[in-house]
Amino acid sequence: MNNQSCFFCEKGYRSSKIIESENFYSRYDDFPVSPGHVEVVAKKHTKSFFNLGADQINELYKMICETKEIVSQKFKPNGFNLGINEGIVAGQTIPHLHIHLIPRYRGDVKNPVGGIRNIFPDKANYLKDKK
Repeated sequence: MNNQSCFFCEKGYRSSKIIESENFYSRYDDFPVSPGHVEVVAKKHTKSFFNLGADQINELYKMICETKEIVSQKFKPNGFNLGINEGIVAGQTIPHLHIHLIPRYRGDVKNPVGGIRNIFPDKANYLKDKK
């Protein structure tokens, strides 16, 4: 890592930790978009999901699933969005791999059709022209 500071390397690990594995930990997001919004974070500084090997991806998947179960029991959501912001143009504000696990609740938005496609609102409801 260069001289630039990284939130997750400096203090993310110590704040709001839920569980951890050898290479990852989960924590509650400091700016949650819904109750129970968490991040699964790489312990080692890496910018991209695509830098992970197969074993790390398997470990990450297990961490996401275990964290989802904890969030499900505590917050009782009706669904989830899972997201990774890869690069500045995709909204990555901290250049350190972290996956958002966002609980969704019935009625939290007027029309959930399109889910993550809502990053481009005019493309979210792709079903409207199919009727």
